[in-house]
Amino acid sequence: MELTELLSRMNDEKLLPAGSEINQEMNKVSMQTRQLCAAMNNGVFTDEEVRVEMSKIIGQVLDEGFKMFLPFTSDFGKNTSIGKNVFINSGCRFQDQGRISIGDGSLIGHNVVIATINHDFAPDNRGTMYLKPVTLERNSWIGSNATILPGVTIGENSVVAAGAVVTKDVPENTIVGGNPAKILSSLEDKINR
Repeated sequence: MELTELLSRMNDEKLLPAGSEINQEMNKVSMQTRQLCAAMNNGVFTDEEVRVEMSKIIGQVLDEGFKMFLPFTSDFGKNTSIGKNVFINSGCRFQDQGRISIGDGSLIGHNVVIATINHDFAPDNRGTMYLKPVTLERNSWIGSNATILPGVTIGENSVVAAGAVVTKDVPENTIVGGNPAKILSSLEDKINR
C-alpha cells in the first residue's frame, strides 16, 4: 500500500483494526520512523541538520524558522504537519497516526505528549485503535509535561500550562491548566496586567 493511500484511509476511516492490512502497513511506516528518530537522537546535529532529519521523519520540508531540541520521538511521523517558525523542546513524543497539525508560531515545551490514538475498551480487542486528530492552531504555547489527548484542538494564541492534561478543545486566546485541564483565564487578562 502506498503512503498516500495509507494516510487517506487512516484519516478517513479513523480506525486501525487489530491485525488488519491497514494496521500492518501502519506498523511498517512506524518502524521506519522509529529508526529515523533513533538515528537523529543518537547523533550530534546543527539546527539545520535537525531540520533536515525532522523533514525526513514527517515527509515535509520544514522552514528555516523551525527549531527543535533533541531527543524527539514519533510513533508514525508521516501524519504530522508543522507550520512556520515552530519550536519543539526536548523530550517530546508525538503519536500521530490520527494526524497532528501544528500551526505557525507554536511553541511546544519539554516532554510534551501529543496522542491521537485510543484503544478499544474490550480486553480481547485492545489492539484495535481509534484515531482522532490533534490541532494546535497558530501561536499555541504548550507548557512542559503537558499531554494533549485525541480529538483536541488548541485555539489560536492559547496557552496550556505545564503538566496539564487536555481532554477537550481549548478556545482561542485562553489559558488552561490542571488535570483535566480547565480554563484558568483569558489571554487578554494576562496581557493587560
